Amino acid sequence: MMKLLNSIDRFIHRTLEAMCSILLAAMVGFTLYNVTMRYVFNNPPVWGDLLTVLSNIWLMFIALSLTARDNEHVALNLIYEKLPERVSLYIRQFWKIMIMIIGIVLIIYGIELVEGMRGKYWEMWYLEFSMQGIEFKPNYMPKKYAVAILPLAGFLTTIGAAIGFIKKV
Repeated sequence: MMKLLNSIDRFIHRTLEAMCSILLAAMVGFTLYNVTMRYVFNNPPVWGDLLTVLSNIWLMFIALSLTARDNEHVALNLIYEKLPERVSLYIRQFWKIMIMIIGIVLIIYGIELVEGMRGKYWEMWYLEFSMQGIEFKPNYMPKKYAVAILPLAGFLTTIGAAIGFIKKV
């Protein structure tokens, strides 16, 4: 059973790392395209900066869940090394609990924000999934799509910190 859980954990971890890589590449690509269109062709797209910022935001929140899982966040390792091993473990576990609480706060208030988000980005298109299939919707992407990362990141961060807590990583 533990072997299956470890396999699932590794798969999710690799998937999140791949998503971070894709978002970083997208961010660089959007920036290069926007700069080229602005300074070479004098015709920058209105969506260029927005997609760069959205890619950056999503990248940072997904990376937060990875750092919570791998215990790679900013830590006071120098202090931990000076403390007795048992005390150091308790302090690390305490911080993992705090990170889980932050994840839960992101879930609760992220869902509230997504549900209450009004307005649309006028320069964005989006795809909508309906009973007829996938439909391309020109213009007016709802802003709630941009902030949907908050509850997702909260869930991933909570799960990542819980895995780190259980494994004592």
